[in-house]
Amino acid sequence: MLVKWIRCTVVDRRGFERGQRKWAGLLGEPGFRAQGGGWSRGRQDVAHIFSFWESRAFYDSFMARSHDRLAASQAGTFTNAQVRLFDHRFDVKTGFEPRFTDADLIRVALCRVHEERAEHFVLMQEKVWNPAMAGSPGMVRGLFGEAPGSEYLVLSMWRSAAEHGKYRTERVERLALRAQTEADVAALAGDIVDMESAWTV
Repeated sequence: MLVKWIRCTVVDRRGFERGQRKWAGLLGEPGFRAQGGGWSRGRQDVAHIFSFWESRAFYDSFMARSHDRLAASQAGTFTNAQVRLFDHRFDVKTGFEPRFTDADLIRVALCRVHEERAEHFVLMQEKVWNPAMAGSPGMVRGLFGEAPGSEYLVLSMWRSAAEHGKYRTERVERLALRAQTEADVAALAGDIVDMESAWTV
């Protein structure tokens, strides 16, 4: 599965949200699985969109044919779009399905890892972080993705901000020490996203 993450700065909120509904046109596309997103909790003008495709070939075909027609309705409503593609490596909790209906919040983390530490980082994700997240009340599902250049995506869906907050305060520091995260990670960027149900396709 291919995961696409778009982060953009919105300059016309109403126009952007109107345009976001037009992406319902994705539904007939071969290989399309789901799309959803919402607003950053930290920066009110930042939107995040996540879309899921069965394979890179289906995605490339869509980009060549239908993308520009669907995107036209949002032209001029945002700036500074950053698009990243990741290959799904493994689930954070068993049986990841790209569904957004039962989650209120998405936590997204982008990790750029020192190349020589990549193997260790992936192992720690499987052995330390995944079990901790999977065992947290309120964590619905998640995935771990990889992009060229030792870049990794950790995406987790949560039932509520309160439950995600509990996980963070109780466990993150302790887990980071155990996983030697500081030694592995060269740069870490992330955000917490409040889901907008109207954007779900």
